[in-house]
Amino acid sequence: MSKILILANNSTGLYIFRNELVERLLKEGHEIVVSIPDTEHVLELEDEGCHIINTEMDRRGTNPLHDYKLYRFYRSLLKSEKPDMVLTYTIKPNVYGGYACRKEHVPYISTVTGLGSSFEWTGIKKKMIVTMYKMGLKGCRCVFFQNAANKKLFEELNIKGQGSELVNGSGVNLEKHSYEDYPGHKDDITRFLYIGRIMREKGIDEYLYAARKLREKYGDKVSVSVLGYSDEDYEVQLKRAVRDKYLKVIPFQKNVHPYIKEADAIVLPSYHEGMSNVLMEAAATGRPVLTTNINGCKETVDDGISGILFKPRDQEALLNAMELFAELPQQQRAEMGRCGRNKMEKEFDRKKIVQAYVSKINEIIKKNN
Repeated sequence: MSKILILANNSTGLYIFRNELVERLLKEGHEIVVSIPDTEHVLELEDEGCHIINTEMDRRGTNPLHDYKLYRFYRSLLKSEKPDMVLTYTIKPNVYGGYACRKEHVPYISTVTGLGSSFEWTGIKKKMIVTMYKMGLKGCRCVFFQNAANKKLFEELNIKGQGSELVNGSGVNLEKHSYEDYPGHKDDITRFLYIGRIMREKGIDEYLYAARKLREKYGDKVSVSVLGYSDEDYEVQLKRAVRDKYLKVIPFQKNVHPYIKEADAIVLPSYHEGMSNVLMEAAATGRPVLTTNINGCKETVDDGISGILFKPRDQEALLNAMELFAELPQQQRAEMGRCGRNKMEKEFDRKKIVQAYVSKINEIIKKNN
């Protein structure tokens, strides 16, 4: 039996999008240790058989002293746990966990789940993040990328490990996100739903603009909602939108499937993604998706067939896409949903993603024994 250590920046991403991999590794007899900074899904992971180690981490902070403490913690953790293999997810575990693994000569696999805003920086800040990633991934046995553009950019910047693989994000659990018949709302209201963190880089400003304009044009015949929690200070804007009756706010929900089921379309005006889980879940449920024509979003949509793509960071483009969808007949919307489900079954089944990881993990462990 091998011991596998997982370094992640939150339990939600690990449990919601990667738990099938954790379950598969446990089933194959591996011992799983998880390093995470929060307790949201600790009980569930422990019930499955994982050993949890609470890890202090400032997910968004750039304080070098805090980050150095994280690196030192990871080195100490590697020495005490003595894992046979380490899996890292997201930037700080990839960078500091990867560098610690290289220093301690522990084989590791990293996953680039997206680039975030850091790769939009310029000058010395951009050079710094590139250097950090080079240090973190240099000894990586395999870097998994969730979209081709991220993989290409890393190659151009000469950020590389010993090998790499491209997968379709984390995939989608087709059983959990089962196909649902298209809603036949008797009130003839078109229901748009955004699911995710409420923050600028997800396109919330553009979404609020479109919601207000749709209210002015369609009145009560269009309903625009957001489901999630504020990752940034949007409380004033949200309260104003609710007061003026052009937006509904739904608190964060652990299970979003019932809300996707009742929506006519899921909207994601994001600026950048690794591979959007929300869009995969929506399409698997049989709901059309309206999203930006960017890497990490466009791969999940056949434009005009299973959804609508529009220009990012463009409030008029988003508004036009939502107006176009609002004018579509019910039958065409339902057909879009069916096409989305078919696409998920063919290209984004999570079982295929899990198998890619398990094969690589077992290959590396076998070589080390």
